[in-house]
Amino acid sequence: MKKYSVTLTEEERDFLNEMTSKGKHRSQKVLNALTLLACDEGKYQNSRSTNAEISKVLNTSMRKIDRVKKRFVTQGLDVALNGKKSDRVYEKKADGDFEAHLISLSCSSPPEGYARWSLRLLADRAVELNYIDNISYETVRRVLKKTNLSPGRKNSG
Repeated sequence: MKKYSVTLTEEERDFLNEMTSKGKHRSQKVLNALTLLACDEGKYQNSRSTNAEISKVLNTSMRKIDRVKKRFVTQGLDVALNGKKSDRVYEKKADGDFEAHLISLSCSSPPEGYARWSLRLLADRAVELNYIDNISYETVRRVLKKTNLSPGRKNSG
């Protein structure tokens, strides 16, 4: 039993044929276009291939073919070719106030017994001073990289 039936218009077929034969496009976009062209059941298609044949020719999984067909039927051609943008929203931990505290901390003298600040030392000290409840050294690196205060730079501080 077929769940999703792909029916392309003549304009869509022309667009997909042109995309697969000309220009520079991402490989996954071209693969999705070829999948849609092969799965087409419209009146402009000469012969339709089965999912097994398409999978073998394009060297892709049957599941990928089903996903592309489903995206085309439910969300349209653009989403079927490019995929959907992520809806996930990342909360930014390091705001401007924290960044200012971190920069001033990195410009201060390092703790006793250390020649310079390390990223882990900065992250631990920022938590000790209650600038933030917890922070990774990678976030500290990103903040300092934006300001050219990276501990690895020779001219820092």
